[in-house]
Amino acid sequence: MAAGLTRQRAARPLRTNKKDYDLFSLETGSLRKKWTGKLPVALVFPNTYHLGMSNLGFQLIYDLLNSNSDIVCERVFLPPAGSLPLSVESGHLLRDFPIILFSVSFEHDFLSIIQIMRLSGIAPVTSVRRLAGRPGPGTPLVVGGGVATFINPEPLAPYMDFFLLGEAEPVMAPFQEYLFKFIGGNYESLLREAAAGLPGCYVPALYAPICREDGTLEAMPPLVDGIPARIKKNITTSMPVAGHSRILSPETEFANIYLTELGRGCTRGCRFCAAGYVYRPPRQWTPEAIIAAVREKPAVSPKVGLLGMEMTRPENLRRVAAFLLQQDCSLSFSSLRADALSDTLLELLAASKLKSAAIAPDGGSERLRRVINKGISAEDCLVAAEALIKADVHNLKLYFMIGLPTETSDDLLELVELVRLIQERIMGIGRARGRLSQLTLSINSFVPKAWTPFQFHGAFPLAELKRKVKFLRRQFASFNNLKLVFDQPRHAFFQAMLARGDRRLGEALLSIVESGGNWQQTLRRLGIEPDFYAARLRAEDEVFPWEIVDHGLDRKFLWREYQLALESRPSRGCEIAEPLINCRRCGVCR
Repeated sequence: MAAGLTRQRAARPLRTNKKDYDLFSLETGSLRKKWTGKLPVALVFPNTYHLGMSNLGFQLIYDLLNSNSDIVCERVFLPPAGSLPLSVESGHLLRDFPIILFSVSFEHDFLSIIQIMRLSGIAPVTSVRRLAGRPGPGTPLVVGGGVATFINPEPLAPYMDFFLLGEAEPVMAPFQEYLFKFIGGNYESLLREAAAGLPGCYVPALYAPICREDGTLEAMPPLVDGIPARIKKNITTSMPVAGHSRILSPETEFANIYLTELGRGCTRGCRFCAAGYVYRPPRQWTPEAIIAAVREKPAVSPKVGLLGMEMTRPENLRRVAAFLLQQDCSLSFSSLRADALSDTLLELLAASKLKSAAIAPDGGSERLRRVINKGISAEDCLVAAEALIKADVHNLKLYFMIGLPTETSDDLLELVELVRLIQERIMGIGRARGRLSQLTLSINSFVPKAWTPFQFHGAFPLAELKRKVKFLRRQFASFNNLKLVFDQPRHAFFQAMLARGDRRLGEALLSIVESGGNWQQTLRRLGIEPDFYAARLRAEDEVFPWEIVDHGLDRKFLWREYQLALESRPSRGCEIAEPLINCRRCGVCR
């Protein structure tokens, strides 16, 4: 631990005058550092504390920055309505910080970024902030990072001085050195220096989008010499200690569960999943690295949450499981592969007395699961559901998507039939033991994402998505002991716009915030057609704004996968967990 740091221990909650919890007092592992003689950095998650503190990457950045004795990093979250964004550690206003880092995981948080800056009295648009000449309180340097930014940074380009694209570990040390240069320095020269020398640094102001008459992008060349035409993301190749929770709090999605990474990326190759492509090559941490992370678990947390179950080798899981059972740790999982419920995993579930579990068929029909390359069958889902209920799981959750490419009403009817079969099977077990299990369906609208084979496809029109929701509600109306949870198609459609958006759409975000969030009315007034971004099919040779990021992926590979999807044909996933020199399929390991 760096000199001068004090670690916060769990304490009874305190209340403010507004009867809000003092979140800092609830935490275990957080830091409160003095500002004197240090560089203040605000780390902002543009959503609630509850969601932000459930994000392992956000906690990693916090820990890495505060490990520097010359930096004081404090956290800021989207405040409740009518409140100002204040730091958790000291209650400072966001405008008091000369450096602001936004950690962005979801497109639907883009508007919150602008709102947080406006509430703080900070000009959201970077060109306005740069008029001050140099960064400081009220005119901070604003940096964007997080997975949403290295999938597609362009909608946020008008608001960020620069982005750090990719994973944090490789670039955090040079980035911290660079931060000290900004204090008292000149904006323009320092941004050019960052673009030329800081790995993964993308300065949008130094690139000029050129558009065709039809609105599509022709090119986005750099405006100055000495900076890359495309920005390679940063990637971590190995971890002596697996990523894990730094701060525990009951006020999070996982409520004091100690999260531990099993690896990054995924070997499965689901065609809808951006994370499965932008985190290539998939990397599995060694059992030693995972066990080393679990050893750092504070005593206040009896439960460990494992992230990355989708690709873990059985032999690795057995070693980790043996250690966890030896340490008397109970387990939690986000979701489980329906075709990967091994005896070892079921033993862990039983030992952990886990009462809730989730599996994700995603596609409602066998055909759609081939379209999305899910690689599981209806029988896999039935067997998995039965095994989980027999392992004394009381609450089973199923994740599905609607509006997938080529989806028809027949696919939706097959979804309903699959749910009926699962319910019949688990209810039979429940009746025999005298306790019925609760089945929950979480049904979300498909959002086509950049850097996936479906970047060429489009979302269903908003009206059609709403019809699909109504259709399924009618179909499930007669089901008993079934809980239905739908997303709002309107929100999903807006997310689909942002996911494949550009700077022109990004510039409209400020107007949307100023209008109170009414994106449909605002875009109509600005003459922006939502379907151009969300629902339009993209040509094989169209230049995409997100291709400013270099993931190493060959777009010909993505196009081939898209064509296979349209033919309802599966393909093998990324079957390796380390890059092999002989693999040439997607381009990442060349």
